[in-house]
Amino acid sequence: MSEEDWAAARAARLRGDHATEARIYRRLAERGDPGAQDKLGVLYERGLGVPRSYVEAVKWYRLAAERGAPDAQNNLGVMYEMGRGVPADPAEAVKWYSLAAAQGDINAQHNLGNMYESGHGVAQDYTEAVAWFRNAAERGHPMAQANLGVMYEFGHGVPQDLVRAHMWFSLSVAGFPASEAKNRGIATRNRDEIAARMTPAQLAEAHRLLRAWRPR
Repeated sequence: MSEEDWAAARAARLRGDHATEARIYRRLAERGDPGAQDKLGVLYERGLGVPRSYVEAVKWYRLAAERGAPDAQNNLGVMYEMGRGVPADPAEAVKWYSLAAAQGDINAQHNLGNMYESGHGVAQDYTEAVAWFRNAAERGHPMAQANLGVMYEFGHGVPQDLVRAHMWFSLSVAGFPASEAKNRGIATRNRDEIAARMTPAQLAEAHRLLRAWRPR
């Protein structure tokens, strides 16, 4: 996919012309471009510029995923987890999340952490869940930061540590965009409830860790 094609697709999206965006991606997707295949899948999943079709979304995600595109692998995992366009299959979701997570996709790392935490599609393993949440959290994924905070709060996969739980919840609150106000509110409540259980010294240490934290 040439830079000119990407620029034209971005410009179409910004002006709300999703039909043109879809035409550009389709032309390139049919030539085998995995990036365009993934983008076209997203448009079908959301019904932007094309009729919404989870089956079509899965088709394009799969083509890109099988060529190693991590975004598409994660997206295909979501479809299997949610049962959209395919029968729900959590083990298949774990497979695709794992492939994308191994390539460093932070959304897949977070999703894989969720699967290990819940034992959905894989044997429950809090230690593995923490490892995947941490990989994404250390790179600034706000939901992974919130989930890592939960693991520290309850001592799941790590020793219970309210100081680090507070730090991760605080980072999560700061990281959620305005469009995710509900998730930000939950993380804020979790942080504040933990703060009420902490000593002044613990709160001071949590604030020190927060100031010192830098994304990986």
